[in-house]
Amino acid sequence: MESTMSLPPASMLILNGKNAGNEQLRLVVLQHRKAGYPIYVRVTWEQGDALRYVQEAVDLKAETVIAGGGDGTINEIAGALARLPAAQRPCLGILPLGTANDFALSAAIPSELDKALLLAIVGKPVDIDIAQVNHDRCFINMATGGFGTRITTETPAKLKSALGGASYFIHGLLRMDTLKADSCEIRGPDFHWAGDALVIGIGNGRQAGGGQSLCPDALINDGLLQLRIFAAEALLPILLNSLTSDEQNPHVISASLPWLDIVSPHKVTFNLDGEPLKGKRFHIQVLPAALACRLPPMCPLLE
Repeated sequence: MESTMSLPPASMLILNGKNAGNEQLRLVVLQHRKAGYPIYVRVTWEQGDALRYVQEAVDLKAETVIAGGGDGTINEIAGALARLPAAQRPCLGILPLGTANDFALSAAIPSELDKALLLAIVGKPVDIDIAQVNHDRCFINMATGGFGTRITTETPAKLKSALGGASYFIHGLLRMDTLKADSCEIRGPDFHWAGDALVIGIGNGRQAGGGQSLCPDALINDGLLQLRIFAAEALLPILLNSLTSDEQNPHVISASLPWLDIVSPHKVTFNLDGEPLKGKRFHIQVLPAALACRLPPMCPLLE
């Protein structure tokens, strides 16, 4: 009797349009297809494409949706997946192709394209948290506010392309003339702080801005967000690129919270995995076990 082999479940790679001409990636995709893994590929062109492709992945019964790009691409696809009913929701896979790849680096996802793609296809799925802002927008890695946010938003694309993650720090030094603190009040369960903040990090993941470990104790499956506030008096350690080196610094405030509210008398900008959001009020809450994500064994971001 002739036996039949069933194909592995399909995956859909949603690729940021900036990477559409990556010949090495094309070869890696073909390599894995020849190895027997069905992979659909879609390329984003404009806002809303990722949401449409995620729904197409559901219609095609793809088991995994792979975010091919940087932190902004991962953010968009994770947010689209979170909107789906749990019973229909594919796993999230990650193929790091961005400038900084902060979330992928923190999660120890391989930088080699062939290894990262294989992990995204067959890696063990783990339930992870994401964060929701004002009951609408989401982030999977980190929300940052203050001077650091302005730098990551304003850093020129050519500088990013030439220098990678270091470009954020270099551009920050060049823009020291614009340094100013944001006045705000932050509340959460058994927590209250008010003052002038140079940098605010709200971490589901640990690093942002091209490798800055703003929230070094954050975990993506503990049901909590790590809040880190660098008050105006913390200027020197920030300039020395040692945001996490002095836990005794009284001007660095840290807390782990399931939710928090931020109020400012003027409009401030928070950077959600690279995507800016302006406002005077922000309610940020963790959504525990909101997604299944294919991560490497011994991932540093897991409990």
